Amino acid sequence: MRAKISYAVTAAVLVVYFVLVGSRGVMLIQSGTVVTVTFGVAVLILPVIGVWFLWKNTQFVRRANALAAELDAEGGLPVDELRRTPGGRIDRDSADEVFARRKAETEAAPEDWRSWFRLAVAYHDARDTPRARKAMQRAIALHDGRSVDA
Repeated sequence: MRAKISYAVTAAVLVVYFVLVGSRGVMLIQSGTVVTVTFGVAVLILPVIGVWFLWKNTQFVRRANALAAELDAEGGLPVDELRRTPGGRIDRDSADEVFARRKAETEAAPEDWRSWFRLAVAYHDARDTPRARKAMQRAIALHDGRSVDA
């Protein structure tokens, strides 16, 4: 729940920022000179890109959470079996061991979204966020019945 609240607060702050930046862009365009109109259009591009990115990221999070809920209902969520340091951080060797098992599971069933979901969690635990995101995107695509590029 804490993560959802943090995400909502961050998204709200970004939306306020986009509105402020967008209003400045409109003000520059309304000035009417070639230079200010050019800058105004350039400034308006930033919130458009930001809103698009925020929307895509929110869709991704909602889909991943839906898969987690479905997998939880099936009793298939990965169990946290990782050793931790005294400071609470995940032990790297432990994460590597779990990752190896999850990778083998995914190689054995490459069309199963559940194995890709668990692999994404293992990548995340190993602090490999880009690969975790790719694996989760693959899990979402397989779940939705969309074709998946290799």
